[in-house]
Amino acid sequence: MIGLGTIANTLAVIIGSGIGLMIKSGLKPRYQETIMQALGLSTLFIGVSGAMSGMLKIIDNGIETQGSMLLIGSLVFGALLGEFLNIELRLEQAGEWLKKKVHIKNDNTFVEGFVTATLVICVGAMAVVGALQDGLQGDVSTLFAKSVLDFVIVMVFASTLGVGVTFSALPLLIYQGSITLFASFLKSFLSPIVIANLSFIGSVLIFAVGINLCFNKKIKIANLLPAMIIPFLFH
Repeated sequence: MIGLGTIANTLAVIIGSGIGLMIKSGLKPRYQETIMQALGLSTLFIGVSGAMSGMLKIIDNGIETQGSMLLIGSLVFGALLGEFLNIELRLEQAGEWLKKKVHIKNDNTFVEGFVTATLVICVGAMAVVGALQDGLQGDVSTLFAKSVLDFVIVMVFASTLGVGVTFSALPLLIYQGSITLFASFLKSFLSPIVIANLSFIGSVLIFAVGINLCFNKKIKIANLLPAMIIPFLFH
């Protein structure tokens, strides 16, 4: 069944964040801070491992780099288009809209939780490749593995950032579901090179998410999301 992986992933996010909300009062601030740093560190290495697999190539004489122009072009284009569209602001506005709809007025972390969790679980190699595998081959193994990871991630996020994390399940369902559906209709267009390049750029963006979590920076990752368009031109 096409889309089963995304459905499982969405349910994992909802259940994981629900558990996180239940244990929220049981985590002291120092535990929350350290867990967030640990999560950021893990995210950094997930991102850098995917990025390095896309940039490093083993040859007879050693290792050489590749994809530098793709990386630069993708990020520059993504920054220009993302800033023009101001995707980060749109996500924050969506968070504020959801906050009002569920009548949560005093939750100062709602928008932060929604945006942060959305970026972490949607941006990255596993989200793209897993959704593509589901649509192209009906293989849900990658998305099932991602569901387990996301379950833990959102549980920690929800315990520190609150109920906004739960609503990240909605953009996840739309994002991964859309990729799966498009892949199922465009099988002949999405070559292995395109998939590899998508994974490469996605991993760089997930590395940036880790920087934000670890060092309390504010890289506007959502405004870099259009970078994912460029790999379609490199095939």
